[in-house]
Amino acid sequence: MMNIKFQCSLVILCAAAFASTSALKAASAPKELLGDWSLDLESGEPGWMSVVEKDGRSLVHMRVYIGPDGPYSVTETANGRLKFSLRRRRIAQGSAVLIESAVDVGVTNGKLDGVIVRTSTDGTVSERVRFTGKRIPPMPESAPDLSRVRFGLPVLLFNGKDLTGWRPYESDKINGWSAQDGMLVNTTTKTDFSPTGDHANLRTEAEFEDFWLHMEFLVEESRNSGVYLRGMYEAQVVDRDSRMQGIQGPGAIFGRIAPSINAGRPGGQWQTYDLTLVDRHVTVVLNGVRVIDNQPIIGPTAGAIYTDPSASGPIYLQGDHTTVKYRNIYLAPVVSVQ
Repeated sequence: MMNIKFQCSLVILCAAAFASTSALKAASAPKELLGDWSLDLESGEPGWMSVVEKDGRSLVHMRVYIGPDGPYSVTETANGRLKFSLRRRRIAQGSAVLIESAVDVGVTNGKLDGVIVRTSTDGTVSERVRFTGKRIPPMPESAPDLSRVRFGLPVLLFNGKDLTGWRPYESDKINGWSAQDGMLVNTTTKTDFSPTGDHANLRTEAEFEDFWLHMEFLVEESRNSGVYLRGMYEAQVVDRDSRMQGIQGPGAIFGRIAPSINAGRPGGQWQTYDLTLVDRHVTVVLNGVRVIDNQPIIGPTAGAIYTDPSASGPIYLQGDHTTVKYRNIYLAPVVSVQ
């Protein structure tokens, strides 16, 4: 028979261990970390993070360029810092090798600092990516009154003759963009919907704050592109019958806001976007139908190249997806709010 004193000690130790584990799981995030952050990674990758308390748990949303944003459960809180792991990803399309990313982040002397430690399951990758961050102000409590917004005269962003005012975003990729018969055309052999490819995306040289943007696009059936407002928020470009629907479909702010209805047209037909961005709220009119009405966008969408909503940014077109055509691209900046 087990010694009574030993048995009692064992019970006490187990209870203490359980209490310690429970406390760890229930630990709250440091208050100075709560909120949204635009990240500056030493790797040059765009990054964004949001730390929230929900149902007594600390949760983190974090996106690095095209990756998912979670949410991720905090695995440890100590000395004013959080630790968590991002979703594992494949080192390359079709590869069995995975990249694991562990994140350690905190606030030191009033400034955000963190590190992402990336290792591969086959041992070929081992890197530390340090980052800092800028706090993003909270979302406005109410939507802007668009009837009080005044826009300037529309500016033609594409002259129909050449790529003046535009440049490829990636210098190391194939530039498939050209001006053809008044159209801005991206030509690529890619036909799948994988998130990246060997062709370059395209951005305006100019950067903008809030605005109304008009453009027309043509995608064939089962083809895909996207237009990013300020380089942050992607308005999806697909045909009506695409396998991507709802929050990833025609008229969607990709992964963030679903359209009220599918107002898209069949592949091979010209479609029209009218996109209004004011105070982090977006209105989407697709083919004359208002499908998103002055809704807040919480955080940048996947593939964003800018992550600070307080800064201006470019109009940015996906070219690393499939062939697409654009034309009649106009932008009217917000000049005042009465």
